[in-house]
Amino acid sequence: MKSSRIDIAARLRAAGCVFAEDEADLLIAAASSAAQLDTMVEQRADGFPLEQVVGWAEFCGLHISVVPGVFVPRRRSEFVVARAIALTRQRTADRPKVVVDLCCGTGAIGVAVATALARVEANPPELHAVDIDPTAVACAKSNLASMSGRAYLGDLYAALPARLRGQVDLVIANAPYVPTDEIELLPAEARLHEPRVALDGGGDGVDVHRKVAAGAPGWLGPDGCLLIETSGRQAALTSAAVSAGGLSARIASSDELSATVVIGTWPD
Repeated sequence: MKSSRIDIAARLRAAGCVFAEDEADLLIAAASSAAQLDTMVEQRADGFPLEQVVGWAEFCGLHISVVPGVFVPRRRSEFVVARAIALTRQRTADRPKVVVDLCCGTGAIGVAVATALARVEANPPELHAVDIDPTAVACAKSNLASMSGRAYLGDLYAALPARLRGQVDLVIANAPYVPTDEIELLPAEARLHEPRVALDGGGDGVDVHRKVAAGAPGWLGPDGCLLIETSGRQAALTSAAVSAGGLSARIASSDELSATVVIGTWPD
């Protein structure tokens, strides 16, 4: 096995994998046979995201299922999770908190938020997730099962049950924010193996953010919050969209995670 690990690491390194030894260990642990291991190493060397190859990603300390063709959870998204948890814990309710994860991909963000809240609150949160991509919804359903959450196929709020109007405590969106003209500049892992609909944010990258922000007031409860992951470069545009939707907007950022989030709350 030692020589196999060395051979695998060498092949991965030659393919451009920076952490070849660590990835070799993960591939070996995930494979159930020598033949499967060979296939997985070939896929990774061909540029498939590691998480899609091994079938999972670690996110906020959780084991999130990842399938081929779905958007892979990024570590920077742990920042929007942390901000959502902090905001929600400041509010009390005599009912389960309602969490909506828009453009959910694997559902990692919603699951992480709901898991953290369930540990500290008497009433487990009610979790809903939405994506326009069928592959993502199928993957999210498997991840949300542990929280008794539901995943819906559709376009943003249109997919949600009408009973949630005016009842949502958290709307969280990791919507696409790469400008269309910059898609071709992305790393091949994302450009070739993740759905374009999860990456392409339109001309200035904020088209979907504007839709999320415009629709949020109709779904948020009296103490509800909107959180949109964005980039430092586009934060002002995302913030303007949230303000135009009728919420007070502020920008939060993390240098450690290179992450930026716009937070929308009801005006005082």
